[in-house]
Amino acid sequence: MKIIIADDEPLARDRLRALVRELGMGKVVAMANNGMEVLFATRAYQPDIVLLDIHMPGMDGMQTAKQLALLHPTPVVIFTTAYEEYAVEAFEHQAVDYLMKPIRKERLEQALKRAYDFIQTPSNQPLTSTPTARTHISHYRRGELHLVPVNQIYYFFSHQKYIVLRWVDGEALISEALRDLEQEFAGQFLRIHRSTLVAMIQIAGLIKKENGRSYIQLKDISETLEVSRRHLQTVKTFVKDMRISSQI
Repeated sequence: MKIIIADDEPLARDRLRALVRELGMGKVVAMANNGMEVLFATRAYQPDIVLLDIHMPGMDGMQTAKQLALLHPTPVVIFTTAYEEYAVEAFEHQAVDYLMKPIRKERLEQALKRAYDFIQTPSNQPLTSTPTARTHISHYRRGELHLVPVNQIYYFFSHQKYIVLRWVDGEALISEALRDLEQEFAGQFLRIHRSTLVAMIQIAGLIKKENGRSYIQLKDISETLEVSRRHLQTVKTFVKDMRISSQI
């Protein structure tokens, strides 16, 4: 089983990794310091299990679990925490177990066995599979179908009845809903404005201009994207968690 460990305390992460190794019940493929890193790692490694701390900076464990539930395949979540009061909420997020720190080896073994059984039980699989997020987006240009790699897209911008897709080789118009793109590519794109989704890996910085408004700087291109007041705090948290430069 592939496992991601998420905890903002390095010693806690190292201890969990050591326990997983001792048990020999899975392989730790990544470790994360916060919720955003969990989503990135989940997209990259498609783990079977996420050992998820609740108290983390920025996006906490509960918020992260909500985002993980939108992904496919969806990893099994085991919460790890020093607080008892979140147990009910944890199981509302379909967690298979809730481990109290300091985590004992025997208790972790029990949780991993429970997760394994859950993964192997056919009844836990959806009757109709949820479509995996696309790796390419199609659009027509001059009557011909073209494919744009998602990992080369800078942002999606809603304009009238269409979405402007800005990517490495220029722009394209697609007829899709921004909210559907946001859900499909959860963990890859961040909403910064009611009209704009920006690729997380393309964010270079956050600045405030003379007009008092905040803007996202992108890698490789000079274009900046306005951040709305409604989404500014979320963007600030993301920038801080990912250690991206900010002038705000």
